[in-house]
Order: sequence, then structure tokens, then C-alpha cells
Amino acid sequence: MDILYLLIPFSVVLVLLIVAVFGWAVNSGQLEGLDEEAGRILVDEDQGT
Repeated sequence: MDILYLLIPFSVVLVLLIVAVFGWAVNSGQLEGLDEEAGRILVDEDQGT
């Protein structure tokens, strides 16, 4: 039972850290242009040579 006093605050801090990193990624534009990156695998880069 005593371990819950350690694990519950630790899990809350971990969730807040994950939410903060996800919020940073959204605000800094890390998740923009996912469609272009998905289609990039279909483009042949060696067409000019």
C-alpha cells in the first residue's frame, strides 16, 4: 500500500510530461504536412539520372 504513495504522483508527473511534449509538438508544427511525407515514398528521386 505504501508504494501507491510513490507510484500515483510519479504517474501524474509522467502524464503531465507527455501532455507537455505533445503540446509542444503541435504548437511547433511537428505534425504539419503528414500527407506529403506519406506520399514521398511513392516519388522516384532518381528520375533525372
